[in-house]
Amino acid sequence: MPVEIRVPQLGESVVDAVVGTWLKKEGDPVQVGETLVELETDKVNVEITAEQSGVLAKILKPEGETVAVGEVIGAIEEGAVAAAPAPAAAAEAQAAPAPATAAPAPEPEPVTVPAAPGGPRATPAVRRLAAEYDIDLAQVPASGEGGRVTREDVLAYIQRAGRTREAAPVAPANGAEAPAAPAPAPTPAAPVAPTAPTAPSPLPFEIAADGRREERVRMTRRRQTIAQRLVEAQHTAAMLTTFNEVDMSAVIELRKRRGEAFQQRHGVKLGFMSFFTKAVVGALKAFPYLNAEIQGNEIVLKHYYDIGIAVGTDEGLVVPVVRDADRKSFADIEREILDLATRAREGKLQLQELMGGTFTITNGGIYGSLLSTPILNPPQVGILGMHKIEQRPVVVDGEIVIRPMMYLALSYDHRIVDGSDAVRFLVRVKELIEDPESLLLEG
Repeated sequence: MPVEIRVPQLGESVVDAVVGTWLKKEGDPVQVGETLVELETDKVNVEITAEQSGVLAKILKPEGETVAVGEVIGAIEEGAVAAAPAPAAAAEAQAAPAPATAAPAPEPEPVTVPAAPGGPRATPAVRRLAAEYDIDLAQVPASGEGGRVTREDVLAYIQRAGRTREAAPVAPANGAEAPAAPAPAPTPAAPVAPTAPTAPSPLPFEIAADGRREERVRMTRRRQTIAQRLVEAQHTAAMLTTFNEVDMSAVIELRKRRGEAFQQRHGVKLGFMSFFTKAVVGALKAFPYLNAEIQGNEIVLKHYYDIGIAVGTDEGLVVPVVRDADRKSFADIEREILDLATRAREGKLQLQELMGGTFTITNGGIYGSLLSTPILNPPQVGILGMHKIEQRPVVVDGEIVIRPMMYLALSYDHRIVDGSDAVRFLVRVKELIEDPESLLLEG
């Protein structure tokens, strides 16, 4: 009797998803617990695993289709799966000579060897890209954190190997070399006009009407949601940005002086994010309307501090939340941010870790941004943008000195946050960062 494959509960407020990638084809054998398909939601990707061993009998919802919670998207037919021939029998069959009068045997179909469990770390988007070019991720040199294979690693491998989307035959699992395909008959090349040499492109392109190359890429559900929320923020909030700059000398000196002992004691590096998280909490306590949201004709002031930390991933920006940041130590905050950021890039965050948040911090400085105007993360009414630290001449006590300076940007919803409060909030963050010892008292 067929076992239905249904869309599971996806989390609070998430009612549908997009079918991302079917990892099995109709007729493929499946084992209980094996991943069948990836679903894309606006927050995280969800894997659906087989609840029964058997054969994937039917795929009812193809890739790219929107599906609802509880909807049937496929079926597994229970029963035994035809076993592959034993290695000894296969070797014996291969060694047996063919009769002299026999017709030539047809070449075997290309076989794709399934990836071994516990293979290289990569996001679902990177795995899909590798699958399109029939690339074994284990062969791709990884440059990401913790041995993670990134999109750039796969593209570089594609370019070096000159691969295309047409799948190349993979060696059989028994280690024997695959038979070489017969070389195609040469065809005379048509004369072409000489052109300037161009570097080969790692991706196939369509040829537009004017003869230039284009590529179409389907937007993921997460990217669609990001686009929708950014436009929504622009249309619904009276958004304004104010700027200031902060001298990072005291924080840098403190990290140099105490960083090694901090890491030995707590097992995590003392970064900049814990200082800014603490400074933001201190400023929010002084200016509570930046820790609020609008609900109808009411302002909801929140007396807890759940700080969202923006993290860039291969599939777009996500904002995991550090809950009750005011009650956490520097070490607690650093550990939690590191854990959330790592799992965000691996696509392993839980939905509840992305929900809520009363204020957001985004650090464009890690990408080299000198100045930007961050966009609000609705329904929040404030977001702090950090930027690149640069040595700049500044005037201190009437003298020009060189200091490590960072521009700060605060975007806020002018509907409930007055300009004077926004400016003083940012000044308070600046004061706390320039005197980090005060964070023990204020943050």
